[in-house]
Amino acid sequence: MADTMKIKLVKSLAGRQKDQIEVVKSLGLRKIGDVTEQPVNAATKGKVFNVSHLVEVLDKYARRCAQMKLHELSPVKGSTHASKRIGRGHGSGNGKTAGKGHKGQKARSGGGVRPGFEGGQMPLQRRVPKRGFVNIFATKYATVNVGDLEKKFENDAVIDAEALKACGLVKKVCDGIKVLGNGEVTKNFTVKAAAFSASAKEKIEKAGGKAEVI
Repeated sequence: MADTMKIKLVKSLAGRQKDQIEVVKSLGLRKIGDVTEQPVNAATKGKVFNVSHLVEVLDKYARRCAQMKLHELSPVKGSTHASKRIGRGHGSGNGKTAGKGHKGQKARSGGGVRPGFEGGQMPLQRRVPKRGFVNIFATKYATVNVGDLEKKFENDAVIDAEALKACGLVKKVCDGIKVLGNGEVTKNFTVKAAAFSASAKEKIEKAGGKAEVI
């Protein structure tokens, strides 16, 4: 026995388009509440799809024949909110003052004050005491000690920023390399840097090396 589906007419045919009425009648339906059984095939499904706004499938084939309709789409609950209608009287739910309270600077159109404004009195950021100073234009050196150069390099080595980065003593050059005097030097290498401390320059030259400012 071939499968069948039950179809029910749920809306009136009055005022419908002629082709829609013909499709409904071809399904054996005449008035609201009529139920008919039709064979499950492509022709029947096509008819149901064309008049899905007028009929309803009652049995296990209802889910297969159900189609998404634009007028049935809606946003997820809580994802949208009604706009707040300002200044539209008591019917809007915001009362006569439109949610702004009674008079005052903040109630005026274009009113309000900037963040941190305290009505003209000395604001907090100016009242609290200040300590220290950070010069944002100061030269920032990447530092390295002569003792570290002694460990990483051999005699007659030429040490510059690239060599220091390659051996891992410096990660970022910043505004230049500055050599400091912590540690001892026994090797005669040439160091090229942006600055030297007095002790670092003295130790490098005493060991027979050169301290070149670049």
